[in-house]
Amino acid sequence: MKNLILVVVLFFAGFSIQAQQKVNKNAKYVIEVSGNCEQCQNRIQKAAFSVPGVKSAVWSIETHQLSLILNEEKTTILAVKTAIAKAGHDSEDIKASTESYDKLPGCCQYEKK
Repeated sequence: MKNLILVVVLFFAGFSIQAQQKVNKNAKYVIEVSGNCEQCQNRIQKAAFSVPGVKSAVWSIETHQLSLILNEEKTTILAVKTAIAKAGHDSEDIKASTESYDKLPGCCQYEKK
């Protein structure tokens, strides 16, 4: 009986260790974020960095691509997209509310899709 309990404990401990190893502390993502100018760039990057666990956030004005490096132990890509939407900018699957979008300066109001 003791051997059976020991085997079961080791079995679950092995799964626990394996699950912990799959967390990426330097996960890289590239997402599309709507915007127009340097003010947008600053706002988008600031919103991304406001999420704990974001290590790098660089948004390109030309391509509208946000390159991210984040610690998946501390955050998710969904949390970053949500923060950006609250700042007034749409991403691929999270859209800014009309209220957030309307607060953007005129030069930052992009064509909503």
